[in-house]
Amino acid sequence: MHSTDDVLIIDCDQCRMQHTDACDDCVVTFLCTGSTDAVVVDVAEARALRLLADSGLAPPLRLDRRTG
Repeated sequence: MHSTDDVLIIDCDQCRMQHTDACDDCVVTFLCTGSTDAVVVDVAEARALRLLADSGLAPPLRLDRRTG
């Protein structure tokens, strides 16, 4: 996950959890089933996704960024 003041970039190729059971309940998988592209959302969209996840209406972001 790369964050700037304006956007949040979520790239599954940078996630340690890629190709695990965590993908089955990740908002990126939920939004982009079948796509391998990174997801770019602005701050307001990220906030809305977090609120949806907190209320149980969408799965949460499960990104665990790879290191090294």
